[in-house]
Amino acid sequence: MPPITAPLKRGPWRYLSDRDVLHAAVVTVAAVALSLGLVWVGYLVHVWRVAARSPVTPGQPMTVLVFGRRLVRDAPEKDYQARLLRALALMRSHDTEHVLLLGGRSGGAISEAAAGRSWLEQHELPPGVVMQLEQASVDSLENLRHARSLLQEDGPVTRVLPPVALVTSRYHLARCQLLARRLGFRSVPIAAEPSLELNRRYVVRLLAESGYLMWIDIGMRWATLIGHRRISARLS
Repeated sequence: MPPITAPLKRGPWRYLSDRDVLHAAVVTVAAVALSLGLVWVGYLVHVWRVAARSPVTPGQPMTVLVFGRRLVRDAPEKDYQARLLRALALMRSHDTEHVLLLGGRSGGAISEAAAGRSWLEQHELPPGVVMQLEQASVDSLENLRHARSLLQEDGPVTRVLPPVALVTSRYHLARCQLLARRLGFRSVPIAAEPSLELNRRYVVRLLAESGYLMWIDIGMRWATLIGHRRISARLS
C-alpha cells in the first residue's frame, strides 16, 4: 500500500515547498481577489471551450503523446483507459506510427506508462507502430519535458520536434496544450472521450484544471513582466 502522503508528491502539491511556485501562487490569488473571481471564470471558460471543441483525430499522421494517470491496483483507471482507447483508434486508422506513453510511478509497483503498454498489448495492435515509454515523470510538465528529450535523443538538442497529438481527457487538454507550446512543441489537442458530457465529477475536474492553468499562466506572465528569469526558466 502506498504511503498516505503519496498524492502530495504528485501534481502541483509537490511544488508547494518551492518559493518560486509559491510566489506565482500569491500573485494568482491576488489577481483572483482583485477581479472578484472574474479571472478564474475567464480561465474556466477557456478550459471548457478547449474541452468541448477539441477533435478526436489530428487530421494528419502525427506522433502521439498519451498522458498517463494515477493507477488503481497497478492498472489504468477509467480516464486512462479512455486515453489508451483513443491512442489505439489512432493507430488503427493510420493516424500515427509512433506512440509515446507518458507517466512514471504513482505509488504502485509499475509506472503509468508500463501499465498503459500492458493494457494496449491486451488488444489487437496494428503492425508497424513504434511504442515508446517515458517513465520518469510525475506530472504533466515533466511528461512533456521528458518526451521532448526522448524525441530529440537521436540528434542535437536543436533538432526540430515533430508535430505531436496530445491525447488526454478533455478536462486536461487546455493545460497540456499550454505547457506543450511553452516547451516548443507544435501540438494538436486530441480528446480521449467522444464528446464532453458534463456531470458533477467533470465540473469539479474543469474547475480544478482552470485553477492549475491560471496558476501557471499568470505566474509566467508575472515573471515576464518583472523579469524574473528563474520562474520563466521553469517552463522552457
